[in-house]
This record gives sequence, C-alpha cells and structure tokens, in this order.
Amino acid sequence: MGKAKKDTIAQPPYTFDTPWESLMEDAKFTKAFLSDVLENYIVKQRWYGGKSSKLKYIELQKYFRIQQNEEVYYGLLLEVNFEEAFFQHYFLPIAFISDGSFDEKERILPLSIKNQEGFIVDALNLEAFRKLVFERIVNSVPNDTTKVRYHKSVNFHDTEYVSSRFMGLEQSNTSIIINDRSVIKFFRRIYSDKNPDYEMSCFLSEIKGFKNTPAYQGSINVVEDDFNITVALMQELVPNQGDAWEYMLKEVKKVFGNLEYKHINIDMLPEVPIFASLGINDVPHQIIDWAGLNVFLKLQILAKRTAEMHIALGSEHGDTAFTPTHFNGDYEVWLKNRLLYQFQNRLNIVENNMHRLEGLSLDLGKEFLERKNEIRKRFINFDWTKLKGERIRIHGDYHLGQILVKDDDFYLLDFEGEPESTIRDRKVKQPPLKDVAGIFRSFHYAIYSTIFSHGEEFPYSQEELFKAGEILYRYFIGVFMGTYVGLVREHNLNIGYSQERIFILKYCMLEKAVYELGYEMNSRPQWAVIPLQGIMSIINESN
Repeated sequence: MGKAKKDTIAQPPYTFDTPWESLMEDAKFTKAFLSDVLENYIVKQRWYGGKSSKLKYIELQKYFRIQQNEEVYYGLLLEVNFEEAFFQHYFLPIAFISDGSFDEKERILPLSIKNQEGFIVDALNLEAFRKLVFERIVNSVPNDTTKVRYHKSVNFHDTEYVSSRFMGLEQSNTSIIINDRSVIKFFRRIYSDKNPDYEMSCFLSEIKGFKNTPAYQGSINVVEDDFNITVALMQELVPNQGDAWEYMLKEVKKVFGNLEYKHINIDMLPEVPIFASLGINDVPHQIIDWAGLNVFLKLQILAKRTAEMHIALGSEHGDTAFTPTHFNGDYEVWLKNRLLYQFQNRLNIVENNMHRLEGLSLDLGKEFLERKNEIRKRFINFDWTKLKGERIRIHGDYHLGQILVKDDDFYLLDFEGEPESTIRDRKVKQPPLKDVAGIFRSFHYAIYSTIFSHGEEFPYSQEELFKAGEILYRYFIGVFMGTYVGLVREHNLNIGYSQERIFILKYCMLEKAVYELGYEMNSRPQWAVIPLQGIMSIINESN
C-alpha cells in the first residue's frame, strides 16, 4: 500500500471527512500519515532498530482491525526502507482519541475526523486497548482460522481483566503486565515467519511441560498464504529476585572480597584444565574455602535447568521444526559463511577504531589484528565429518541476562535468538553446546566486569585479580560441565564424545567472543578487553 515521499505531504492541521472506521482506506490520509509524520515519530522510539541507517520511506504493507463493538483500533505492519537498500518490518497498533490531556510526546498525529478534533496515538498507551487484546486472547476459539489469529493455551484459566501496566524500559519489544500475573509481549520488529520466542515458548511449556520457563498463555499471529507473523506473545509473569547476571555480579564480588578477608594466596590456588567436568567433591578445599560452597551449588542448579531445556528440545520426533538432526555439509557451509562474514566485519570495526583503545585493550586489539589469519583458520577448520553429536533447536542467545532468579531456582526466557541474525538463521538447528558456550562467556564477563568496576576496592594488582579470575572461571565451567554433561547423557541427548565436546565449546566460545567484540567496540571500547581476552585465551589454548 501507499508509499509516500516527503514532498507530497499535506500540511497540518490534517482534516478528513472519512470516519475512523474506514480511515485506513483513505489514500490522502495514508500518504500524509506515512511520510513526515510517521517517519519523525518512529525514529524516536526505543524499539526502532534502524538508528544507524538513513530512512528513505515507510510503506504500509498490511493493516488489520482489532475491534469489539464500537471500539476500533488498527494494527499496522510497516516496511521501513533505507537508503542503504535494505528494509525492516515493524508492528504499530494505533488508536484515535480526543483526550486533550494525553501526553504530547505520545501523540503521533493531530487530526480532525468528521469535525472531531483528536490525535492518533500508539494504542498500547491506552488501557482500553490492552484490556481488549487480553479479552480477545482469552475468549479465542481453539482453532481460529481468521487472518488475525488469537490463541489461548488450554492451561490458562485467568479470564477476567483487572489491570495492566508497562513492564519497564525495553529495547526491541513492548511488554504489558496484565493482572500482575501475565505478560503480553508485543513484538515491534516483526518477520514474515513465526517468532522463535513464540515457537519455543509454546513448544517447551505447552508441549513438553518444561517448568522452568514462563508458561505459554496465548498469542496473536497474522496469517496469510505467504507469511505467519507473530505480533504478540502472552506468558506467565514469574515473580523473581532479578536476573542471573545481577546475581552473579554480587556473588563474584563477594568471592574477590574473600581474597583479602580470608588471606588467600593467589599463587597457591590450585588450577584445573579448562572444560574439565567436576562434581562438588572434585573442587579442592582451597577453592571452596575461597569462593564458598553456595555459588557452586547454584551453578549446578543452573546447569541442571540448561540440560533439561536441551533434553526437552532434543526429544521431539514428530514436529520437523524440532526433530534432532546430525551435522552435514550444508550446515558446515552455512556456519563458515556466516562466521567468516561476521569475523571480517569485526576485523573492520577493530581496524577503524584502534584509536579508541588504550592499555590492555590496545595491546589485545593489536594482537587480534596480528593473529587474524590464525583466528580465521580456526573458523575454517570446522570439519563435520568428525562430529557424531546431534543438532537441535537451541535458545540461541543464552546468557545470564536471559535467566531469572526465583528463590533458589532459575527460569529461562527470551528465546528470540541473536539480534543480528536473520529469522531463518535463528531457527537453524545447532549443537546444544552453543548455548553452554554462551553461558560460559557470560561467566567470563561477570568476572572481568567485576574486576573493571570494583578492582580498586581490592588490595591486589589487576594482573593478580586477572589470575584469580581465570582460576575461578575454570572452576565455574568445570562444575557446570559436570552436572550438564552427566544429565544430558543420562537422557540420551548426544552431545558427542569428550574431545568433540571440547572442540565445539572452543569453536562456539570463539564465535561468541568475536560476536561480542562488535558490540563493545561500537558502544564501550574499554570493555572490548573482555571479548578480546576471551578470543586470545581460546586461541592460546592448545588445539
């Protein structure tokens, strides 16, 4: 539908003699709405992902009504085209209101419709809209075959609307808390395929009964012949004490504080090979005395929940989207193309931003560039013929920030996958150890960010803290591995023999660290030392 250039727009005030119920069919309105008005509004939104590109024009791909009796809202599916010759799709629900006290910042367009003055606003700002969406989900029939499909879980019985509020500041989506028991997540950036978060939530909690993820309660999808777009996902609101990232930062800070408090001699701490599988009894008493038992017990619980997620994802033999598969040549080609493209991108970023680095970051940045051929060779050396393990659907962006802490347990969430990946790439079956590698990189981050943020509070040099941190890191990995590997093998999920596991972990951790490097170089260059340190420690490990 109507593509509008900036020079064709009518000037305010916008006046139309078309009723709101049919306004989207008015070509004059869509032309005015899509150009300057929406362009100026959309670029200011937190969820807009095109801030680093130059917007060319916005096209209205589709729209649908969300209505009940006289209440009419529109769901817009927008295509944002960029000067750089690519596009992104977004979902924007809109409403017309005549309330003059409505926050000016939230008004998209002032206009007069059939002599009624008012504003177009993002409908999510209106409680009436949020109530309507909730009611459409809970009253939906099991097999909705309309273009806009509302779905409710058979296990969801909370049907009366009481209240709603915004969850808080989010980057890419907008989440609404309903009745303090449910969350409806509206996906702002949309794709012409089912969102992985919706697919995985439905599969894990509805089909497999996995308890340590927010229970699936309902969804809204827009379905036509050539696409199935997820615009909203409703899940249980899990009461929690924050995420595992904040939890781990507190724990690691305590561990570093114990160095002085317990008079620990860092040079006398026993070390362990990386990726060794350890039970609690295998952790030397000096390490337990230093770090405490509790953090290792918690890591065992986290490893158990991670293993249970992968066991559920690897136990399907009916739905081809979730059936385990083996490594093959197609996967190898896909993987190498993707990684080599990403690696080249990171090389360019580092080369262009070396002037922003200093100290250890600068030294490691130089080493990264000097050893680029060695790192590239590591990526090229992926040989699927030597691998016997299975590939399954995985979380795909698994780190401590995607895990909630509830009492003494952990809940896993946000299955959308890596933000930089295409929707197709996010659904490729991968070794489950890729998720494990993501958590291990997150442990590394927690340790190093503690040193960078609180190093001056500890009476040790940065080098001594790095040494202690690397020792701690290996025991974190070892205890996690001990529980994780034991459990997945017990349930016959094939993650390969010992050498294969170590190869895949190193490969995936190298990939993850290179991925992280792009983010850090662009947004906080001094933190680039963390992924650079991760890259070099993997490269320096014997093959």
